[in-house]
Amino acid sequence: MASASDAVCSRLARIAIVEQHVRHENEHNLEGILDTFGDAANYDDEPWVEHYEGRNGVRQFYEQLMKALPDLRIEIQRRHVAEDAILLEVIIRGTHLGGWRELPATGRRVEFPLCGVYTFHSANRLARERIYYDRGTVLKQLGVFYEPQSVLAQISIVATHPATIGTHSPPKALLLFIVAYKRRLKVEDDGGKEFLQSGERVLRYHSPEVLAQAYRNPCEQR
Repeated sequence: MASASDAVCSRLARIAIVEQHVRHENEHNLEGILDTFGDAANYDDEPWVEHYEGRNGVRQFYEQLMKALPDLRIEIQRRHVAEDAILLEVIIRGTHLGGWRELPATGRRVEFPLCGVYTFHSANRLARERIYYDRGTVLKQLGVFYEPQSVLAQISIVATHPATIGTHSPPKALLLFIVAYKRRLKVEDDGGKEFLQSGERVLRYHSPEVLAQAYRNPCEQR
């Protein structure tokens, strides 16, 4: 049975390995990061339901992350130490300068809170890191997620809503999105009225020739 002093020493060792882990993340030291894991390494990106197993899997996760955010910085806000885990509340900051989840670089800054849960092997090395954050916040900061009431969200809803897809063929629904998006400046100026009028006109088209003409010149037939 472990003594109280052994438990204290184990807790201190775990705190130290987590601090070292975050330091290597901020230094973008991939080998150093991997060295903080034990024989078995696991990484869980819970908002995307993605689980990376083994050292090669963890390497893949960090290679993607560092490519997407080459200036990644992690600022620890709070630490919570439990008997079998350590939790960190952090702020993630960086600039989206590389591809991420098939999204080309946008050059946009991201800054969002994240909670990391660290569990350990018997030797007090990391066994698993599990992260939680609001992916909607990240996507919004990258410019690819909008509040439902915004103009661009309304365009997307009309193009992809089951009612649209069920009534019109996928190419026609997609064209509606293209036409409305090409007119987004006018949409924003007129508070969405022009978008609705444009959408109604496109839905009246039937022949491929007319649809093609609408794509080439969506501002005609005003």
